[in-house]
Amino acid sequence: MYDRKKNTKSLSCWVITEGMAGTENQCLGVCDALNITPTIKHVKLRFLWRYLSPYFRIFKKYAFTGDSDSFTPPFPDIVIASGRKSIIAALYIKEASKGKTTIIQIQDPRCNPKLFDLVAIPAHDPTRGKNIIVTTAALHRVTKEILEKAKTDFIDFTKFPNPKIAVLIGGNSKSHQINEDISKEIAKKLKKLSHNYSLFITASRRTPENCQNIIKNYLNDQENIFFWNGEGKNPYFAFLAYADIIIVTEDSVSMTSEAISTGKSVYIMELEKKKVKNRIDKFHDLLQNLGYTKKLPNIIDNHPLKTWKYKAPHDTLLVADEIIKIIKIKKREANND
Repeated sequence: MYDRKKNTKSLSCWVITEGMAGTENQCLGVCDALNITPTIKHVKLRFLWRYLSPYFRIFKKYAFTGDSDSFTPPFPDIVIASGRKSIIAALYIKEASKGKTTIIQIQDPRCNPKLFDLVAIPAHDPTRGKNIIVTTAALHRVTKEILEKAKTDFIDFTKFPNPKIAVLIGGNSKSHQINEDISKEIAKKLKKLSHNYSLFITASRRTPENCQNIIKNYLNDQENIFFWNGEGKNPYFAFLAYADIIIVTEDSVSMTSEAISTGKSVYIMELEKKKVKNRIDKFHDLLQNLGYTKKLPNIIDNHPLKTWKYKAPHDTLLVADEIIKIIKIKKREANND
């Protein structure tokens, strides 16, 4: 297991993404575990590379648009990249630094993993190889320290009666969709749960505003419900910290991964699928088989949800530990030269 007391602060690091919060947070979670404060860079690609990445990998230095962040020397000790468009930038730095920069790719790059020093891939993605570390779920920034701090930042949440449920609502994606009818069903389930629980509810950027309003308005008269309206400081970590039970809609791998890191009982709420079977189903099947999650059952008035215990996965720390090993090997090889 990775030792947080190791002196890694002297290592420089760039996090490279397209700017999407989900992929960027995975990279930042690894940086947190390494005790490194990175420089965040967002990549924008010209036409050919934008549409053909990661398969079109020639003339890499010409791939970036004028409004993309720059990727010029001095290069960092580590690059942690995620997202399809980040691959060209990561591989350009690998070549330009003559292999001195350690290149870490988060998520399946859909190209040869040997191009990178390390690739971290969740188990529901297919790529495998010698330099691949397979994680149970997605990487994230949730730690005990962050949750404890969130409790002190939102001390008013203690006023809500116990037990408490955090409800994490996603939205439209490649695999799932939410609409007004589904939103009404979600609202009815939450109304029933509110008879026995306090509810902390948050929606994602992918939740349509009309769907949010349906749920919010249906529950508006409940004093034991807190629905975050997107204003002020984000209470997301506090929701996870105070919750006794967590409910997550099935579209979100990232929110589910963050939820199971708490070791609390996590229920998965169904949305409408765009395909009969998709890759996220494999993710949920794995978590249920490992005992981390269960499907949300039909809600019966005055009938409490079951709770259970499990040892939470520590995927982000495992990836950080593997990065340290690679850097040590590189330093040893450099000294031998």
